[in-house]
Order: sequence, then structure tokens, then C-alpha cells
Amino acid sequence: MAGYPQFELDHQLCFALYTASRAMTRAYGPLLADTGLTYPQYVTLLALWRDPGQPRSVGELGERLHLDSGTLTPLLKRLAAMGYVTRSRDAADERRVLVTLTTDGLALRDRLAAVPMAIASCLGMAPSEGMALRDQLTTLTASLEATR
Repeated sequence: MAGYPQFELDHQLCFALYTASRAMTRAYGPLLADTGLTYPQYVTLLALWRDPGQPRSVGELGERLHLDSGTLTPLLKRLAAMGYVTRSRDAADERRVLVTLTTDGLALRDRLAAVPMAIASCLGMAPSEGMALRDQLTTLTASLEATR
């Protein structure tokens, strides 16, 4: 589209973020392959590993992971079928479903401990640059969500 540089695909921040996100997610594939986990399942476990003895509601996990319950519920069902989490109704509020790590789910944390460093080595940037980029993206996300 000559004369319309604002429509040039390679000039779009959104497209650069989209392709980087897809490439990052693909990079996790081989690192998670022997566990049978997908990237969304992995980040869900990361959220649960932070405080492994603390059950989390589906709502809390959805907020933390920026996922709606329609996406998160089937993902959690698959993790439960794999034996990594349990799902149960909250005794104090039957409307809430609580998610708890199993012993196997917690053991997976040790098994996947090398994943963050393996990903860092793929980035082609110094650790400080990676952290600065993460901080910029976190700020970008907060700004975009504040405008909704």
C-alpha cells in the first residue's frame, strides 16, 4: 500500500508482539515435550508452584494468568487428568472450585527447574536486557488493560 506506511505490517508493534509471543511459546514446546504439558498448562503450574500448599480458586488463577474460565476450566481438567492437580468445591462456598497441586504436580517443578535458563539462553540477549524487556511488557500490559 504505497502511500500508507501506517498499514505496513513490519511497522506494526502489535505484529511484532504477536510474532514474538508465538515464537516464545513454540520455544517451550521441546522443553515441555516429555511431560506432555502445553505452554498454558506450564504457566498455570508456575502460578501454583509459587505457594504449593495453598489451594487457588479458578477465579484467582484466571486473574493471575489473564485467562477466562472458559479457557482455564478445560486446561485444569486436563491437568487433573494428568494427575498434576485436583479440583474440588470450596466447602465454604460451593460456587468456587479450588485447585490444589498433587504430589506429582509438585515433583514436576523439580523436573522442569532448568526450563527458565534454557529459555533465557535462546533469547540472544543479556539477562539484564531480558528483565528490562519483561518489565516493559508488564507495563505495556497494565496500560492496555487500564484502557478497557
